[in-house]
Amino acid sequence: MAAMENLVTQHLDLWATAIKRKSTAGRGSSSKVELYGIKKLRELILELAVRGMLVPQDPMDEPASELLKRIAAEKARLVKEGKIKKEKPLTPVSDDEKYFVAPATWEWCRLQEVCEYIQRGKGPVYADFGAVRVVSQKCVQWPGFDISASRFVDDASLSGYKDERFLKCNDLLWNSTGTGTVGRANVLSYISEKTLVADSHVTVIRPLMVGPRFLCSFIWSPGVQSRIEPEHEKSLVSGSTQQVELNTSAVMALPVPIPPLNEQVRIVAKVDELMALCEQLEQQTDASLSRHQTLVATLLNALTSAADHAQFASSWQCIAEHFDTLFATEESIDQLKQTILQLAVMGKLVPQDPHDEPASELLKKIAAEKTRLVKERAIKKEKELLPVSEQEGLFELPKGWSWARFGSVVSFESELVAPQDFPQFDQVAPDSIEKGTGKLLLRRAVAETGVTGPNNKFYAGQILYSKIRPSLSKAIIADFDGLCSADMYPLRVFGLSKQFLLKTILSESFLVQVRREENRIKMPKLNIPSLSSFLISVPPLKEQLRIVAKVEELMLLCDQLKARLAATQTTQLHLADALAEQALMEA
Repeated sequence: MAAMENLVTQHLDLWATAIKRKSTAGRGSSSKVELYGIKKLRELILELAVRGMLVPQDPMDEPASELLKRIAAEKARLVKEGKIKKEKPLTPVSDDEKYFVAPATWEWCRLQEVCEYIQRGKGPVYADFGAVRVVSQKCVQWPGFDISASRFVDDASLSGYKDERFLKCNDLLWNSTGTGTVGRANVLSYISEKTLVADSHVTVIRPLMVGPRFLCSFIWSPGVQSRIEPEHEKSLVSGSTQQVELNTSAVMALPVPIPPLNEQVRIVAKVDELMALCEQLEQQTDASLSRHQTLVATLLNALTSAADHAQFASSWQCIAEHFDTLFATEESIDQLKQTILQLAVMGKLVPQDPHDEPASELLKKIAAEKTRLVKERAIKKEKELLPVSEQEGLFELPKGWSWARFGSVVSFESELVAPQDFPQFDQVAPDSIEKGTGKLLLRRAVAETGVTGPNNKFYAGQILYSKIRPSLSKAIIADFDGLCSADMYPLRVFGLSKQFLLKTILSESFLVQVRREENRIKMPKLNIPSLSSFLISVPPLKEQLRIVAKVEELMLLCDQLKARLAATQTTQLHLADALAEQALMEA
């Protein structure tokens, strides 16, 4: 037993560092990661507990066989007195159903054998106020009960509730319907008499002379919870993945290992002790991740807010000295990527060359080109944009750079067509583009999309920008001709490096303006006038090319860093799995 507890407590670093990412996109927080190792540790504790491997057996304890005899006698008495109904006998638990060898003083039995009452709740008549509340699936949570989510029963309907329907202290409630809710269980520790009933989506389990919290630990254990899946070969539920149901008959017939009563108490106490350790470990890990992310954000912000080269160099020195420690999570690497983009559009990533033609001359050429094309009717004349005032600048620009309106360097090439007119084309939609990276995730033939409504035709070299939920920052440079959904703008770029403009769109200074616009409207959808008015920083053309080359070089390094991190995390996950499996094999 000491070896099993040591297995739990001597590998805390592994349990704490085995982390799985929930989402692969965006700049995250600790809420976007799953503390997988601690989850596996909790499962291991429960599984060891219900197998009799967490606390030692005491030869002085009354064996469970005697406890079961006393329970049977008590049930017979209650039936005779009319206090409970006589149950239909179930077949004994077969050897095939015993998925582990229980200690000698334990016994396997059906759950029905150690309960005086197992029944689904009743569909209530609801009211705004009343004397009795209804426990629904929302009330039964893993950490405990949330009675605030309950509603009232109509007082006039209470006469239809028999005494057994009213919940009692130590009742075990088990959610019995609904994907995502079925399987949750907990014990009612204290309630006033006749103040709660359950609805028809919750099964009420009333143990008789056995510890309800031991039974709850068993229901929580992986051996039971894994069977709350329709695909499991010994599934406890019926229905599909859309709507699963835990039938009362399956609950009654559930094989349960029963320890001696005193041992049940010791097991629950040890589970509480180790679960408290898990909670402490989880809080420490969450706090550590949060502090780490705050530190990374603060240091990276110091780079973008540096007032001069000396400040920038000092801030970078702090980061460089602790680089491996700082960029040890996917979220911190994503933050680094975003900082690289921001430094790029601020002119802090590569040195300026005084021999470069200034951006002001480039913008004049772009304006002249657009005027010529409008005159030749090659593009439509757009609404004149306001000049950029000195007060509008988002940050101080390097010498040779200029501010410009987004609409002054692009044209919105709307050419709506019917998809069936171009069945050989591939289509791009917002969900085809990875958030914040400028990468295309998939190409789908028009026929595969099933879309019949109008699409925009686009051409290789254009930027495709999602106007729906634009703060997700979904944009790419097309390298093929195709169709894009009406939720996207095909943008023709004038004079600027397309790669530089794409990186500008993905940068924080552009996103600040996007989010500001989103907050003004109910539907997060950018219109052309709003998007056209956004400010962008424009470097000389030659510097744009140097910036793009440097950004791509640094992004490649970030991707390599992330790949190494992913490999390390995968190893940690496998180690956590292997450690848990080893413990159960030894059990």
